[in-house]
Amino acid sequence: QLQLVESGGGLVQPGGSLRLSCTTSGSTLDVYGIGWFRRHPGKEREGVSCIAVNSGRTNYDITVKGRFAISVDKAKSTVYLQMDNLKPEDTGVYYCAADPSSVCSEWYFPISDMYTYWGQGAQVTVSS
Repeated sequence: QLQLVESGGGLVQPGGSLRLSCTTSGSTLDVYGIGWFRRHPGKEREGVSCIAVNSGRTNYDITVKGRFAISVDKAKSTVYLQMDNLKPEDTGVYYCAADPSSVCSEWYFPISDMYTYWGQGAQVTVSS
């Protein structure tokens, strides 16, 4: 069973940057698809980005495309979400999720129900 732990959240001013890490353990990361999701206060959880670890194919929500970048370091079993030019509307709790059956590509972003394993979340606050 895969365990996921997010880190790297915090408070940042608009226009700033943060890098979230999703450190995994308990299973080989190669067979998984990884997704980053976020929940704004009082709203439903939404997809931010995903990556198919074995192929490297990625997808981004339109609201973050060009500002966020997802990557994976297989040697460290860690998936990153680099977030640049942050906006107040990026504020929320960010979760990483994994599933061996979720297939991420430039044409397909698996919904949250497709992921079995979840981290505990990391708070990101963008405010001046």
